[in-house]
Amino acid sequence: MEEDYQELLEKYKARVKEEFGGTSVVPAKFTTTEYADFKQELYPAHYSLYEKVCNFSDHLLKLSVDEKKSATLQKSLDICHLNARPAGVIAFSYLFPLLIIVFGSLIAYGIFQMFFFVIFFLIAGLVMVPALQKIPEFMANTWRMKASNQMVQSIFYLVTYMRHTSNLERAVGFAAEHLEPPLSLDFRKILWDVETEKYSTIRDSADTYLQQWKEGDAPFVESFHLIESSLFESTEERRLALLDKSLDVILNGTYENMLHYAHSLKSPMTMLHMLGIILPILGLVILPLVVSFMSGGEGSEPLNMAIYISVLYNLTLPISVYYLGRIILSKRPAGYGAVDIGEQPGLKRFKNVNIPLGKKLVISVNPLYFSIVVFVVAMLMGFSPLIMHSLQMPDFGFGGSENLKMLDYVCPPEKGAGCDEADKLGPYGVGASILSLVAIAGLGCSLGLYFSLRSQNVIKVREKTKELEDEFSSALFQLGNRLGDGLPAEIAFAKVSETMRGTVSGDFFNLTERNITKLGMGLEQALFDPKVGALVSFPSKVIESSMKVLIESIKKGPRIAAQALLSMSRYIKEIHRVEERLTDLMAEIISDMKAQIKFLTPAIAGIVIGITSMISTILTKLSAQLNTFTAGQQAGGFESMVGIFGVGIPTFYFQIVVGVYIVQIAYILTILANGIENGADKLGERYLLGKNLIKSTLLYCFISGVVILLFNYFAGTIMQRTLSGG
Repeated sequence: MEEDYQELLEKYKARVKEEFGGTSVVPAKFTTTEYADFKQELYPAHYSLYEKVCNFSDHLLKLSVDEKKSATLQKSLDICHLNARPAGVIAFSYLFPLLIIVFGSLIAYGIFQMFFFVIFFLIAGLVMVPALQKIPEFMANTWRMKASNQMVQSIFYLVTYMRHTSNLERAVGFAAEHLEPPLSLDFRKILWDVETEKYSTIRDSADTYLQQWKEGDAPFVESFHLIESSLFESTEERRLALLDKSLDVILNGTYENMLHYAHSLKSPMTMLHMLGIILPILGLVILPLVVSFMSGGEGSEPLNMAIYISVLYNLTLPISVYYLGRIILSKRPAGYGAVDIGEQPGLKRFKNVNIPLGKKLVISVNPLYFSIVVFVVAMLMGFSPLIMHSLQMPDFGFGGSENLKMLDYVCPPEKGAGCDEADKLGPYGVGASILSLVAIAGLGCSLGLYFSLRSQNVIKVREKTKELEDEFSSALFQLGNRLGDGLPAEIAFAKVSETMRGTVSGDFFNLTERNITKLGMGLEQALFDPKVGALVSFPSKVIESSMKVLIESIKKGPRIAAQALLSMSRYIKEIHRVEERLTDLMAEIISDMKAQIKFLTPAIAGIVIGITSMISTILTKLSAQLNTFTAGQQAGGFESMVGIFGVGIPTFYFQIVVGVYIVQIAYILTILANGIENGADKLGERYLLGKNLIKSTLLYCFISGVVILLFNYFAGTIMQRTLSGG
């Protein structure tokens, strides 16, 4: 029957095509205005940008895509709510690498005059084609990770609402209101699909949405189905039991999934440690030796060699480490993550530096300005040796020592001792090496300062709110008991405020009670007033949802409200218990990563930089001495030795490459550590970036500076005594 239907359909399609032409009309996706506005407001900016470039590429290059591949891409696009075609994704994967190959090669070859970059951009472009075709899948995994971090909360909101009002559609709307993107967008899409009559019932829409989570997060699917099943129970007792069971299922499932994830992290974390830290640091010791013996030939100048090393250390390795880290994070199961409250309207001012100029006058300054100032000053100081050389300023030594010079530009071996000033290479001076550390310190500290100033005020508010959430289960229990005794809600708030005096919860209830008694507000206004409401000072979605449930359930009677609050108290306590267990589970892995970020990596890299500086100093001195011997015809058979020893890469350039890598690896590992521990917590991520970037960069610069000075002093002294015959 189905085959006959398809045959008939194809027959009439051919007839229509014959009579009206071959232009096919693709039906447009219908969305309600509300959903479109909501998506525009909360949709991630880089997702929207990717959607636009794919659609633009689709217009420029018309391609046909294999059905199987198209279905896979379309599934990923639907998960991310991307309004783009698979053909647009494929077209973008071809057009963008082509632009990179053509324009990158032309610009790089025109500036550096090296064929190396032509080959590099050609290989990079070819590698980018399959990588760009994987972007929808990668974005879908990222979307899943962010959404899964909110699943415990979503079930909590659904169960909380369903306990007092057995209406799934209103419960999904309640959850969507209190959740953050992306899961809030998913829940709104469930409602919009019913509104636009894509599905006839809320259950059909929800079940279709749950299909994408069957493999990724089975406990979430099971919990949601239990909530749906509660609608058909004949007794209130069994309905409430199913709701309680749904929350228990996702909490236990979350812990079990995180336990398996923690056990599976050992192998990928070892690989990440080897690729991102061990092998690059070992390479730092070998590279200066290799470079010093590569004298002569195109592209062998120290600056060019520094560029080659930079391509490896500052481009290829960070991208590889970041890609491996994202793979590790994409496999993280659902958890209970914190929310970035900094985006809430009332708290955006805390993201700036607020400078009081009087009792009422406060100037709010974007932290970016402070970071730019620090960065510019540090760059000017760090690159001052190059500026001094370009201005032909005279070189000088430190403490009367000829071994510790500021600039120390030397003649390359192939030019001989009598080369022109323009032929000299450098700077090899210790002073220049030390000043290069200022540039790296400025880079790391300017980034760290921006993230720190951007998040430190907001994180204080969240920590205060978090403290309230930790106490809130007890406060709700007391409030529920007062309501159960028959007290009005206004009086119950005053009683709980008095009982919990001296705590954060007490402050919350006291503020609510004060709004009621002194400002004459009703309970709802005392809690939710946008200017003086209690929730303005305590921006917690958990507390907000609890109070909304209180307001709605109290309309049905104080005993109903009391039962709702007592249940919520138990739910919050259970969620916090599982959250603490998850923190303990990840403690060992996170502590090792924090040690690598804050101490091990910058300390080892700093010591290695000192060693490489000493090696470079020795090889440069030997090369210069051999030049002198051969120029004076005193060396006999030593002429061939000049071609063996190069002048080596200046520590000035080499250190900048390594220093930038230290900043990059600290940035990447911090994102990874925060993602493993807290999921998609952007506020916590920015706060940790601020601390880690500043600490790791300054530690690296300090150790590098001390070791460079000591090792160069010893190396210079030894070389002087050896060459003088002393």
